[in-house]
Amino acid sequence: MTDGTTHHARPDVAAFLAFLNAQEGPKMEEMPPEGAREMFRVMGQLADVPRGEIAKVEDRTIPGPASEIRIRLYDNRPDREAGPVMVFYHGGGWVIGDLDTHDAYCAQAARLLDMPVVAVDYRLAPEHPFPAAPIDCEAATRWVADNIPCTGLVLSGESAGGNLTIATALTLRDDPASKPVIAIHPIYPAVTTHDDWQSYRDFGEGHLLTQGSMTWFGNHYAADPADYRASPLDFPAEGLPPTLLITAGLDPLRDQGRAYAAKLIEAGVPTTYREARGTIHGYINLAQGIPSAQEDIRGALTVLKAIVAEANGAA
Repeated sequence: MTDGTTHHARPDVAAFLAFLNAQEGPKMEEMPPEGAREMFRVMGQLADVPRGEIAKVEDRTIPGPASEIRIRLYDNRPDREAGPVMVFYHGGGWVIGDLDTHDAYCAQAARLLDMPVVAVDYRLAPEHPFPAAPIDCEAATRWVADNIPCTGLVLSGESAGGNLTIATALTLRDDPASKPVIAIHPIYPAVTTHDDWQSYRDFGEGHLLTQGSMTWFGNHYAADPADYRASPLDFPAEGLPPTLLITAGLDPLRDQGRAYAAKLIEAGVPTTYREARGTIHGYINLAQGIPSAQEDIRGALTVLKAIVAEANGAA
């Protein structure tokens, strides 16, 4: 490899990939969107851990710019004084994924961070192509700031949701919500429409997220490369809040995530960068199929909790 790292997969990751790659049937990019959505739901039911105990889980619908938006509120306490609130945007290439596919992770985040987590069920492509998803995420985040008792917002998401995390943070940097964004936590985010990366070539086949599925997602989403919400790597990052950015070592998106972490540092943004070595894109939803993912999740959320505590004290 040109970057000097290796392709070593952890034993549980290697076993999961061997099982996954031995499965017969159509690939995601050969299916209609609804079929791919169902495949993603089933994979989560098989490969993720249960939600676990949590004091409060509440589904709501809130006003949106085009239609109502479903949200799910998690809290490890039945009651609490106002403090930071996490807003979470699920992954799935802007085409698949929903509140249920990321349910276990959101509950774990609420427990480990000891703060409310609000998951957002934004509109999906191709029925609602770009920029419907970032518009919904912005609207839902402003609603949380206005309607959930809080002192500040922590934005987070994985993959496409990592993109939406950064896009929403950039929007609210320039046009703030009623509460400040005090930290962001993009997890293996998509930050550009360009695909000329070594990690694309190294991991674009046989590592869950494939070149074919990324093309399928991109064609359905139909993002405008000239829009900062589609390609934040190409736009200024100055003024973003403290950031914890995560990549996965065997992920086609790894190198663009590394590049965005470097961009944040160069822009003077307080930045913590962690790479989950030897594992694949999507691991936060695979904590049963890849047991080592549980430690990756706990480690990142422990760091995020410290970042939020420092940022909240300074706010």
